[in-house]
Amino acid sequence: MNIKLGLWNPLCCAKIQNYLPIFGHPMTASYHKYILNFKQPSGTSRGVLKTKETWFVVINDNGTQGIGECGILRGLSTDDRPDYEDTLHWACLNIHLGLDLLLEKLTEFPSIQFGLEMAFKSLKSADSFELFPSKFTKGNDSIPINGLIWMGSEDFMKNQIKDKIETGFKCIKLKIGAIDFQKELNLLKSIRKEFTSKDIELRVDANGAFAVTDTLEKLKQLSEFDLHSIEQPIKAGQWNEMAELCKRTPLPIALDEELIGVFDVTNKKELLQTIKPQYIILKPSFIGGFKGSNEWIELAENQKTGWWITSALESNVGLNAIAQWTYTLQNDSYQGLGTGGLFTNNFDSPLTVKNGTLRIDNLQNWNFNL
Repeated sequence: MNIKLGLWNPLCCAKIQNYLPIFGHPMTASYHKYILNFKQPSGTSRGVLKTKETWFVVINDNGTQGIGECGILRGLSTDDRPDYEDTLHWACLNIHLGLDLLLEKLTEFPSIQFGLEMAFKSLKSADSFELFPSKFTKGNDSIPINGLIWMGSEDFMKNQIKDKIETGFKCIKLKIGAIDFQKELNLLKSIRKEFTSKDIELRVDANGAFAVTDTLEKLKQLSEFDLHSIEQPIKAGQWNEMAELCKRTPLPIALDEELIGVFDVTNKKELLQTIKPQYIILKPSFIGGFKGSNEWIELAENQKTGWWITSALESNVGLNAIAQWTYTLQNDSYQGLGTGGLFTNNFDSPLTVKNGTLRIDNLQNWNFNL
């Protein structure tokens, strides 16, 4: 999508005013870049993360404010493009078009779609941060989540595992594919020596790190440890190879990166019918927000494919919106929503992790200050 804007000065915070002719009052929209800093470098098979770029859209309408987060992840998001900021500028300039038309125009920018969905939902809410009122937002219920183990040395990963188990997590997800595979098997073996699958649910995420030629053999070795699933064993885009793996695997396979960049409902359906995965994993920032995620869910349930929701390293603003929406779906699986504590400069919020669950502590306040 190429949007021609003419000459303008790209600022990291741009404010654009639009006039709604029907009502005759101004609606303004602004966007803001923000860099989140990891408390400690976090390793994946694609490299080590030290910072995370994110963008906020703020809509003002007659003194009412709506806040949304465009959670792009450079190197992975399909909308990691040179015209990303230009497109954000265009969206703010045309905020008066309304959400439905903006979503239609921004199909190739799923993180901006999600930020706008969130901002408009926030604008219409009595509380800017309570988008989906429920027992969860009232602090009366929680969401079970997995504890995420980042890649690193064997000792580093062991310490993370110990910490997660001691703090009450019943589901642990390990990033694998960067260190020696045998060491990763040894880590899983050490967990299973102490905890059965009834005690601790284990998931692994390869982020596409395995070669097609030896993946099936690795899946057989991993299956010995009674794992719940493996995410994206091979790189995305190899539909036939992934379909064969899903057919023959002794271990349930969950698609993650495979969903990125698949916009059209017909293509989504074709992907699921071709590959026939056991699970899909939904990151709203990567696949078109609530609307795009709901499309995937409906298609998956139609062919009895399981699913769960995962955040994509958003700040607490985006995580809050994803968590509230996730709760309304009433999915019994462990969700991947435990990333709020990774950053040194995240925004203070009522979100809190306790005993392996995400909950809202309404004694804590938001401090959203850009």
